[in-house]
Amino acid sequence: MVQIKTPEQIAKMREAGLVVAAVHAATREAAVPGATTKDLDDVARKVIAEHGAKSNFLGYGGFPATICTSVNEVVVHGIPDEKTVLKDGDIISIDAGAIIDGWHGDAAYTAFVGTGHAPELIELSRVTEESMWAGLAAMKQGNRLVDISRAIETYIRRQPKPGGGKYGIVEDYGGHGIGTEMHMDPHLLNYVERRRGKGPKLVPGFCLAIEPMVSLGTPRTEVLEDDWTVITTDGTWSSHWEHSVALTEEGPIVLTAPDCGKAKLAEYGVTVAPDPLG
Repeated sequence: MVQIKTPEQIAKMREAGLVVAAVHAATREAAVPGATTKDLDDVARKVIAEHGAKSNFLGYGGFPATICTSVNEVVVHGIPDEKTVLKDGDIISIDAGAIIDGWHGDAAYTAFVGTGHAPELIELSRVTEESMWAGLAAMKQGNRLVDISRAIETYIRRQPKPGGGKYGIVEDYGGHGIGTEMHMDPHLLNYVERRRGKGPKLVPGFCLAIEPMVSLGTPRTEVLEDDWTVITTDGTWSSHWEHSVALTEEGPIVLTAPDCGKAKLAEYGVTVAPDPLG
């Protein structure tokens, strides 16, 4: 069952989304050489509290932290700790969420720690982020879920990988519905799998978290002994980008983007709906 939201409920999700955007801004500034991933978690915890929100990660299935901090070959679900110290040249994907009055927001981004990153890492993050926006641009009435998957995969497959070969589109994780829970139906693949069919039609009130995860090598992953941390099986570095989005009668709203996604979606010829918070 796909949970369809009213305009009032979408407005609450926008409130939660703006808290997530504030967490992103604060952690991006704090992700510097010498900082620990626990330092970033402390920053996120403070921002969420200051906004009168709750973390939807802390305690989720026993997860022990406020955000996920996934460094280098860690794809998703990295647990913040005091032992992991960020170094110049690292990349880190930070996944954060917040709850306002029972409604959830969820988004992730990849940051560069320090300077001097290899061009292939800069391109990896760019390709992952842009594939997310291609997926967000497919959030249109009349489309189906598979159209989002196709848009993401098509964008990635068309990008030449520095040094040759192909990018790995992570197979075991994807996007999801979001609303009164962080993870809801439907599951959203970042590639087209024919046997799954076309999926549901996109209608007003449909809300998704769209989140491609891409590696420099394999699409395959494994989970470490902590039962959370997901790494690439070949040790290649990866990038993760995510936004929560709602479809309305007037178009999409990127709930976790400060400008509702207006600037980026304009590049795809998509006009976003007005911000429900004015």
